[in-house]
Amino acid sequence: MKEITINALNQNQRLDKYIMKLLNTAPKSLVYKLLRKKKIKLNGKRAEGNELLREGDVIRIYLGSDTLEGMAAEKELPRVPNELNIIFEDENILACSKPAGLLSHGQNKNEDSLISRIWLYLNKKGEYDTGKNSDFTPALCNRLDRNTSGLVLCGKNLPALQELNRIMAENRGDKLYLALVEGRLDTSGVLEGYHIKNPKTNEARITQKAEIGGKPVRTEYEPLTFLSGCTLLRIKLISGKSHQIRAHMQSIGHPLAGDPKYQDKRINAMFKKKYGLKSQLLHSERFIFTEPEGVLAYLKGKELTAPLDGIFEKILEELHDFNG
Repeated sequence: MKEITINALNQNQRLDKYIMKLLNTAPKSLVYKLLRKKKIKLNGKRAEGNELLREGDVIRIYLGSDTLEGMAAEKELPRVPNELNIIFEDENILACSKPAGLLSHGQNKNEDSLISRIWLYLNKKGEYDTGKNSDFTPALCNRLDRNTSGLVLCGKNLPALQELNRIMAENRGDKLYLALVEGRLDTSGVLEGYHIKNPKTNEARITQKAEIGGKPVRTEYEPLTFLSGCTLLRIKLISGKSHQIRAHMQSIGHPLAGDPKYQDKRINAMFKKKYGLKSQLLHSERFIFTEPEGVLAYLKGKELTAPLDGIFEKILEELHDFNG
C-alpha cells in the first residue's frame, strides 16, 4: 500500500489526473478500474476520481510495491539543443522568446521544441524532477505557431501553471503582437467576428454571423508605420484562437506579409525573392499581467517584452532604409 499526503503544490487538481501523473505508464482504464474496485481511496473513503484535491488530503493506493513500481517510469529527457532565450524567470514562471521555425511542442519526445528545451534546462538546474515519483511536468500556458516568434510563458510548478492558464483563459492579461501586413492602414481599429477552424486543412476563417462551431473573437490593431506598401501593426489579442490574427487580417484584405496560408501571392513572391521569406511576419512582443491572483498576485503590472530578432528585424531595417 502507498500513502500520499497532498501538499500545497499539488492541490487544486482532480484526483484522477493526479493518479495518472503518478502512475504514468498505467492506462486510464486501469486507473478508473482501481477507483471502482476501491483500490484507491481518498481520506479513507471511496473516491470517484473527480474530487478536487486539497492540502492535507490523504490518498491510499492498495497495491503492492512491485506493482506500483511497474506502473511508474522515469521520464526520459529529450535530446535537443540547450539554447534558450530567457526573458524572465523566478521560482514560479519562465518566460522565453521562441525563434521563428521552432515548434512550441514536438510531435514526439525527441523532436526539437521549445518545451523540450525548457525541460532540459530546468532539469539541469534541479527544478524538474524526472524520477518515477515525480508528479508534475512544467508546461507552456500559451503556444505560438512554428513560424511565429516571440514570448511564451511556462509554469514551473502546478499552482503557477494553473494560474497562468486561468489568466489566459479569462483574458486577465494584455497580449500584444507585432505584424507586418499588406497595404496601408492609417487608423486604429477593432475587428470582431466568429472564428471557425477546419481541422482537416488547419485553417481558420472569420465570419460576421454566428455559425455552428464558431467562437466569438476580437482583435484590436494600431498602425505604427507605413513601409513600402505594407503597414507595421501592434495588435492586441483579446481572445486567443488558433491563427486568429492571421485570419482576421486576411478577412479585411490585409494579410500578413509572407503568410503561406492566408496569403497575397504577389506580395509573398516579392518578399521571398528579395529576402528569402517563407512564412508570416508575426511576433508575440509583450505580455502584461493585469489581474493575476493567488500565487502570481505579486506579478500585477509586470510587463514582459521579447525584442524582435531574426528575419523580421532584418526586413524592417531594410524597409526603413528604403523609405529613407
